[in-house]
Amino acid sequence: MSNLSNFVLGAAVGSILGILYAPDKGEETRKKLMAEALVAKDKLAETAEEVKSQVSSTVSNQKHNLETQLESVMSNVSYKAEDVITTLERKLSELKEKNKHLQKNTVEDLEDKFNQTV
Repeated sequence: MSNLSNFVLGAAVGSILGILYAPDKGEETRKKLMAEALVAKDKLAETAEEVKSQVSSTVSNQKHNLETQLESVMSNVSYKAEDVITTLERKLSELKEKNKHLQKNTVEDLEDKFNQTV
């Protein structure tokens, strides 16, 4: 419970106790209690609005922070994915070159062996 809520609750309870112990007639006491109840109701409504506003603001801020963090993570993941793709493409190109050389060397070796046997 916030300090403001505690204060409002304490003020309402204090006012009611003060009225109940005051030396007034029953009708006067009931009128004072009704007036204090209305004041307490208004203060409670005001406090509820403040709490609602604070909660709304906090939720909005946290949502914004979460969206920002999510964008950062997604950007980082995207960068890493691009890096992995680039590395894989480079490795594939290297393997293709090695394959060309192996095929060329194999053909040359076969030709040499064929020429030696003929």
